[in-house]
Amino acid sequence: GVRIGHKHDRLLKLAVLVSILFLAVFLAFELLESRVNFNLGKVLATRPPHHKCGLSKSCPEDHFVFKITSGAASVVGPKMCFQDNVLMSGVKNNVGRGINIALINGKTGELIRTDSFDMWSGDVNQLIKFLKEIEDGSIVMMATFDDPATKLNDEARNLIADLGSSSIGILGFRDNWVFVGGKGIKTKSPFEQHIKNNAETNKYEGWPEVLEMEGCIPIKHQ
Repeated sequence: GVRIGHKHDRLLKLAVLVSILFLAVFLAFELLESRVNFNLGKVLATRPPHHKCGLSKSCPEDHFVFKITSGAASVVGPKMCFQDNVLMSGVKNNVGRGINIALINGKTGELIRTDSFDMWSGDVNQLIKFLKEIEDGSIVMMATFDDPATKLNDEARNLIADLGSSSIGILGFRDNWVFVGGKGIKTKSPFEQHIKNNAETNKYEGWPEVLEMEGCIPIKHQ
């Protein structure tokens, strides 16, 4: 009878050992998992939040978000982003040499139309017609690619100045320029950057460096 008891003890000890082992493994996994989750939590927490259009900071409520980049020399087209939607870019294949324009409804933020006007060998009257047809309350985004100015005349420049541009009067051959204005605005737009084509300061051999501008436009309600 003694031997049977002894065997039973050994089995009991084994069972206890196995269960301790299981418990240890279980605890190790639990610990590991919580550490993994903790680390994931830390990683997710430190990831910078996504701002629309990749802006450096988010816009206040009640504002539209935009980012606009001029073309790079005659190689990379301009890019326009509005409310996290790319409206015009080389990738979308809807940009062209000259002045690229996107029209947006100032109340709804919906894209009305995009177009580009070749100011090196194109017809400035097409640009003038386009500008005259812009409806009041439209947000107008413009970006240059290659040469925006050779064919520009006073009528076209004045129509663009009426949209809030301060620099259009001096925009010259191969200058870079980005501008966001509006039809019917009574003031000059704060959203404009212009860099002259200058052989001594140009970043690219015949062209100035790329301009990039971001900002927040108040939504129109009336």
